[in-house]
Amino acid sequence: MSCKPVERRLSQETQPGTAEAHQSDLQNGERPHADAEMTRVLKMAPVRIASDPSSGVIAYWKHDALHDVVAPMADHVLMTFPSGSLRFERRTGKSVVFGTARPGTVTVIPAGSTSRWDIPESLNVIHLYLPQTTLERVALEAGTASPGDLIDRSAHPDPITSRLLLSAADVLGKAGIRSVAHGLFEPFREKGIHVATMTVFAFVSPGSREASSVAEHFWHLYSQPKDSWTAETNYAPPAHDTREAMNMLRDTDESIVSIATALGYSSQTAFAAAF
Repeated sequence: MSCKPVERRLSQETQPGTAEAHQSDLQNGERPHADAEMTRVLKMAPVRIASDPSSGVIAYWKHDALHDVVAPMADHVLMTFPSGSLRFERRTGKSVVFGTARPGTVTVIPAGSTSRWDIPESLNVIHLYLPQTTLERVALEAGTASPGDLIDRSAHPDPITSRLLLSAADVLGKAGIRSVAHGLFEPFREKGIHVATMTVFAFVSPGSREASSVAEHFWHLYSQPKDSWTAETNYAPPAHDTREAMNMLRDTDESIVSIATALGYSSQTAFAAAF
């Protein structure tokens, strides 16, 4: 059975009300930003949110069932779904689309558009909120006169864009954690509380050499004297491992699995992530 969105036209009697139609005529300056409108319509705050005022916002939501109209927004909205499979209905103007929210699909809400959404159950979703100025800047940097109009999409199969959005959410989420740690560091240090964050640049398995190294980094952070406290630390494989791995890959016929094992990595995946 196909999972592609199914669209049909609504009769005049079943179209969204005139108040909704009037909302789409609002000038851009009167429209709410996407994060504010989504908070209103979902009646909750996102699980995680990271923003760059000059570029956009990424938000991770775990929201309940939704049966409401999303008003026209000042920003474009791109959505993707990290897990699960859930049918939904989206009514825009004279049309209704039935789609399936699932990994590998992307939904696009262009700035200024409005739809009624009927999502029967809770849903995990990643949102990217893009100001028009960001698209214009990207178009300029790419040597294009102006950005093309975003096309309204509902659960459109696009695994590449979906993976990019999920990766960006992960990276920006970590950046948000770092930002919070740095913001709390000084105020809490005055109270004798050490707030810090650690970034691990490798896959780590329990009992592995990487796990022991990460534990040592955590212990070093914990043991710092108060006058030497730092807000963050990073763990990456030692440089000599990199040189030795490169030499073995170049000068021997050993498999990657054998080289990873010889250097003490818990798996080929951990080795690949480190190098």
